[in-house]
Amino acid sequence: MAFSISFQSSILTTTIGVFKRSLSTTRMLANKQMTVRDALNTAMDDEMERDERVFILGEEVALYDGAYKVSRGLYKKYGEQRVIDTPITEIGFAGIAVGAAMAGLRPICEFMTFNFSMQAIDHVINSAAKTFYMSAGRVNVPIVFRGPNGAAAGVAAQHSQCFGAWYGQCPGLKVISPYSSEDARGLLKAAIRDPDPVVFLENELLYGNQYPITDEVLDKEFVLPIGKAKIERKGDHITLVAHSKGVELALEAAKELSSVGIEAEVINLRSLRPLDINTIIESVVRTNHIISVEQGWPYAGIGSEIAAQIMESEAFYHLDAPLIRVTGADVPMPYTKSLEIAALPQINDIAEAVKRILGVKDV
Repeated sequence: MAFSISFQSSILTTTIGVFKRSLSTTRMLANKQMTVRDALNTAMDDEMERDERVFILGEEVALYDGAYKVSRGLYKKYGEQRVIDTPITEIGFAGIAVGAAMAGLRPICEFMTFNFSMQAIDHVINSAAKTFYMSAGRVNVPIVFRGPNGAAAGVAAQHSQCFGAWYGQCPGLKVISPYSSEDARGLLKAAIRDPDPVVFLENELLYGNQYPITDEVLDKEFVLPIGKAKIERKGDHITLVAHSKGVELALEAAKELSSVGIEAEVINLRSLRPLDINTIIESVVRTNHIISVEQGWPYAGIGSEIAAQIMESEAFYHLDAPLIRVTGADVPMPYTKSLEIAALPQINDIAEAVKRILGVKDV
C-alpha cells in the first residue's frame, strides 16, 4: 500500500493491478509512434554516427543486443571496438568507462539494472562525479551511466529499487528520469553530448510503451534541455509532480479525477538533478495544492526534496494545504505479486490523496 505523507503518515487503499511489461519489435508505426526502447536505441545510433568517440559497454550489450534489446543492431553496425561486451563485473567496466571518459572518449556505460550499480558506486561518485571539481575544472568526465531503474514486475527486493534520490543527492552528477519516447530520445542525446557525468534512469516497464512523436523529435539534431520539466497536462485545482513511471500513474489519476470535476496539472520532472523547481512553483502559485508521486521510498526521497524547496520558496505562502507525498512503501520490495502491488503507489492512491487534500468526499 503506497504511502501518502504530509505532516502525518497515512496508508491509502490500493485497488489497481500491476502493469505488465511488454515488448516491441517494430521500429516505428506509420502514425508516428515510437517505443521508449526504440527512442533510446535511435538516440545512441544518432550519437555514435555523429561522434566516433561515443561507444557502448556493458553486459550483453553487443552480441545479445542488450538484455532489454535497447542496443539492438548497434554491434552489427559499429563493430566490436565501439559496442563492447564485458564480464559480469560492474566495478571493473565502470572503472574502464570512467577512465576512457577522462582520456577524451564518450562512453555509454550500461548497467543491466541500476541495482547492480551499487557494485560500481565508487567509480560513479568518487571518480566520475568529483573529478571535475577536484581537478579545478581541468578534467571533464563526459560519461553516461544508463539502464533500468526502479520497480519492474516480480523481481523482488534486490532488483526493484529506485536510485533517483541516491544519485540526485550527489553534486557533480546530472540525473535524468525520462517518461515518454520524446523524453528518452531527446534527453539521452543531450546526456551523451554533455561534458559531465550523467546518470540516466530508465524504467523496464516503459521500454515497450509507445508514445506519439513528431518529425522534430526524429531529427538527428533534436535534443531536450537537461533540467527542464514538462507540463504533460494542464489543470487548475492541484499540481501532481512525478517522474518516470510515476508520470503515467499521475496522468491516469488526473483522467479519473476529471470525471468528477477535478482538473489536475501533471508535471513530468524529466530531470531530478538539476530539479526544475521554477516550473513547480509557478504551477503551485496557480493551483494552491501539490502532491508528489514516485515509486521510490518515502524517506529522503525526491518528494521530500520538492517539499523542502517549496517550503523555502514563495510558493509556500500560496499553499492551502500541506504537500502530500505518494510513494512506495517503506519496505524492501516483496516478491509476492499481491504484496508487490501493495508496496507500490497505484492510481487510486493518487486520486484518494487528491480528494483528501481538496476536501472532496466520495458520493
